[in-house]
Amino acid sequence: MSTDAHANHGHAAHGHIAPGGGHDDHGHGSGHPESTLGGYLTGFVLSVILTAIPFWLVMSGALGSKEATAISILAIGAIQIVVHMIYFLHMSPSSEGGWTLMALIFTVVMVVITLTGSLWVMYHLTTNMMPMDPSQLP
Repeated sequence: MSTDAHANHGHAAHGHIAPGGGHDDHGHGSGHPESTLGGYLTGFVLSVILTAIPFWLVMSGALGSKEATAISILAIGAIQIVVHMIYFLHMSPSSEGGWTLMALIFTVVMVVITLTGSLWVMYHLTTNMMPMDPSQLP
């Protein structure tokens, strides 16, 4: 066996030779638009917008009630998680993109635990705080 045939045989056995005879890209450029510079910039802009909106909602009091503001912030936070999963973690609905059902279920469970736990802790900290009015102190 010649050295060229032996060298090519090693790569072909592991799927590194593309059908046209050239080397494949080893998954570095998946061809998805979100794995390009434009995709990263889109993800960044969406992340900034999805961060600025809750800040604006809280600072301006635009919704009028604390409950509506909290629900809106949670919804925008969930949307931002999906943006991060698509544009920065490169998860896509296709199987080769890595978005498997188990990864999605795990992400949803972790988000629910984190959000409900955070709300629970903040609620109990608020209700169990010591009164700040000196006349109410023992």
